[in-house]
Amino acid sequence: MAEGDSLPPVDEMVDGRGGVRPHWRTLLGILGGMGEGVLGERARRLDRAFEDEGMAGVLPGSKREVAWRCDPLPLVLPAQEFAALEAGIAQRARMIEALLCDMYGPQALLAEGLVPPELVFANRSFLRACHSEGVAPAVPQLHLYAVDLMRGPDGQWRVLADRTTAPAGAGLARENRRILARVMPEAFRGASVRSMRPFFDVWQDALQRLAPSDRPDPAVALLTRGTHHPRWVEDMLLSRELSCALVECGDLTVRGGAVHLKTLQGLQPVDVLLSRLEGAMLDPLESADAGTSGVPGLLDAARHGQVRILNAPGAALAEAPGFAAFLPALMQRLLGEAPLLPSIETLWLGDPVAQGRVLAEPGWTVCAATDGAARREVQREAWDAARSAEARPRAHAATRLPLPSVVPTVVGDRLEPRPLVLRMFAVFDGAEWRVMPGGLARIGADAALGGALPTQGLSKDVWVLAEEGHDIIGPAALQLPPLPIRRQPGALPSRVADNLFWLGRYTERLERAARLVRATHARISRGVVLPREAAEVAALARCLGQAGFTGAEEVAGSSAAQALPGIIAREMRPDGALPVLADRIATLTAMVRDRLTADMHATFTLTLRSARAELQQAGDSLEAIARAMIPVLRFATAVAGVAAESMVRGGAWLFLDLGRRIERAQAIASEVGFALDQPPARIEGGLRLILELCDSVITYRSRYLSILQPAPALDLVLADESNPRALAFQLAAISRNLSEVAGEADHALPDEAASLLAEAEAMVAHVLAAPDQTFAAAGLPPRLEAVGNRIAALSDAVTRRYFALLPARQTLGMEGAAPALKGAA
Repeated sequence: MAEGDSLPPVDEMVDGRGGVRPHWRTLLGILGGMGEGVLGERARRLDRAFEDEGMAGVLPGSKREVAWRCDPLPLVLPAQEFAALEAGIAQRARMIEALLCDMYGPQALLAEGLVPPELVFANRSFLRACHSEGVAPAVPQLHLYAVDLMRGPDGQWRVLADRTTAPAGAGLARENRRILARVMPEAFRGASVRSMRPFFDVWQDALQRLAPSDRPDPAVALLTRGTHHPRWVEDMLLSRELSCALVECGDLTVRGGAVHLKTLQGLQPVDVLLSRLEGAMLDPLESADAGTSGVPGLLDAARHGQVRILNAPGAALAEAPGFAAFLPALMQRLLGEAPLLPSIETLWLGDPVAQGRVLAEPGWTVCAATDGAARREVQREAWDAARSAEARPRAHAATRLPLPSVVPTVVGDRLEPRPLVLRMFAVFDGAEWRVMPGGLARIGADAALGGALPTQGLSKDVWVLAEEGHDIIGPAALQLPPLPIRRQPGALPSRVADNLFWLGRYTERLERAARLVRATHARISRGVVLPREAAEVAALARCLGQAGFTGAEEVAGSSAAQALPGIIAREMRPDGALPVLADRIATLTAMVRDRLTADMHATFTLTLRSARAELQQAGDSLEAIARAMIPVLRFATAVAGVAAESMVRGGAWLFLDLGRRIERAQAIASEVGFALDQPPARIEGGLRLILELCDSVITYRSRYLSILQPAPALDLVLADESNPRALAFQLAAISRNLSEVAGEADHALPDEAASLLAEAEAMVAHVLAAPDQTFAAAGLPPRLEAVGNRIAALSDAVTRRYFALLPARQTLGMEGAAPALKGAA
């Protein structure tokens, strides 16, 4: 039985005599004045805020849903206690840095017998490619360090686990503080809480200083696992706090021994890489574990000083829990000091005496001593724990978790004690270790607190109280040369441009489907469909079929009015055309969130969430479905408004707008062609349908009163560059956007868009000059189909030129049939 196990757990707020600890009194006094039930209401507001920010549940139906929550009651640490933790964390970070330098250098600790070889050479996190034979590494191994702490019944904080690979949680801690301050501002007014901002300022400054000395304007990037990973949102938040580019492995390439970011206008060098990947996943040329991921040649570039990777790729070695068994001896050997912050009780099972203790004493937990992931399995009996290590006892360690302290947590409208683990962070600024004045308090069941940070769970903000007269010291200012003014869109990674392009296309596609459904409902809701309306319904059926309503294009004539309600209702189901489009938009919105401000992201997600909910509730009634199209159209309008008023006219806006314009141009060409594809005698109904679908009825009436003729109507929807719903407006915008992206060097794509604009104007001129305008208009569908094919080919050329990064000579072909669109509905 470990010392202190017979004692009750420490209550972080209440002392052993039932009194409130002094550092909690101010906060509880503030909360007590807020009234009964307020804490529960604030907890619910916090949940909604995290949902709106995308931290919990991106969108209904999205596969990237997480459930990260923050309790409204923080964990409070007095200044003196934080100072002790700060000293212990800094000491432990220095020891781990020295340990890693030895393991990847002279390996003196192995020669002296202070570290068993099994903890190093059998560890999958030991990267032999990073070992310098007999020489300590030339660069620091550790830059960011996190430690999980647990307070035992004796009141002592102990280290539960070291985090040296890609410590998660710093961004979440910052987000907890930001949202909590917004939801509960009164709690902060009376409490002297130290700010986290100086820590991130120091961190950002340290990253700049780590760049090679000959780089006057160092480029720093955060290498994320990708938008599919549960930690991507935190990576995005962290990149914003540190003002560095957010990149994936596919965005990087090694050319000439240096690392570059692939952007729209070529390769840009990267000097410092803050990696969120395990070291074994960074370079497929150096590690078989990387598979097809990683950046080929990345480790070789780091070895030659062309890029600084943080933390060093082999730093995960220090996460092996077996090292904790040798901590006192290692601390004395490497630093000449006794540990200020002890580890939880740990035994290496390669020692027969340790095996005997595990067999004889209950309560031990067996884990893989050489596994950097520190997998833990709580065993029900000591014998089961020891037997699991019999085959390879030297590859296992045993730990005994103390009974964790508890902290009051809001459950409903009351407070209940819950166990906690405290994660704290430190960064090396080049001279000393700086510890974040705060952290992430994780709340949960005892067994759930020992592993890595989960993707779901309840956390607390951590308040470090400031001493009276405490000075906030930030980093010294860097002396950097003046930056040149930049306004070109070339800094946008090609992957991000691709996602924005398709976000624009899918948003426009969703809006088009909503307009078609409303137009169809207006014509068949009256019951009796007149012959003139039957032709319009037949044209709408073809439009709906092209928009993804399966089977709609197969119905014609009088049968269309009877078949379309069932077809439309079928496409409202979860696997139907509109919900699938909404899901794709949700996914792409999450993938480009680092390019959206908080207000822009909220506008996108909240309006789409409302539209998605209406679609789910519409059922099979065509009238209810038509009403559900209203929030869909509001979402599309919100996206257009945000893009117009809140996005700088740079690369992100250019490709979002380019996607919208290409999709709308294709739709206009197709819809006008379908509406005109009928006998000249019925062309008037097609013209009315065209004006309705292009939202141009009021404009036409204001110009021409009630007289409807082909040339004026077609001029408004095909050739009028002042009409945002006209084909000419889209083609002119496409040409401008492509000219802005391509610059002076590449005229092929802008010229193709200009040629299409000339064709749209020529079609209207042909109808205007014809002796019989109705006959001339009825002959336009083949030309409109050809225009649609050329727009599709232009879209494909944009994809190959800017997203696939193929040579320019492969993007010039505009002839022939259009290729299939990405994810075509």
